[in-house]
Amino acid sequence: MAIQASIVTRDMDKLAEVTGNVYESVAIISKRARQIAVNVKEELNNKLAEFASTVDNLEEIFENREQIEISKFYERMPKSTNVAIEEFAEGTVTFRRREEETGGINL
Repeated sequence: MAIQASIVTRDMDKLAEVTGNVYESVAIISKRARQIAVNVKEELNNKLAEFASTVDNLEEIFENREQIEISKFYERMPKSTNVAIEEFAEGTVTFRRREEETGGINL
């Protein structure tokens, strides 16, 4: 899956085809983007935790090349919103509707 990092014009009608409602599609994409962002943040924090220092003195903390490379790698990754849009467009995002007693739709 090749995800473009730059801004891309999207056909909103195609995104709305899946659900029949553009706002519902956007809500699903935003929830998926949030899931992706949380997972990436946890992964990054776990990797950076290996470099955590218990030293309080700033003079004793040194620049760690591995830590910088890990951070740069995560900065170059596609944004979670772009990943979520691509997944939704490809049909790999699963979702379900929960009907409330009042008949409204909750995603």
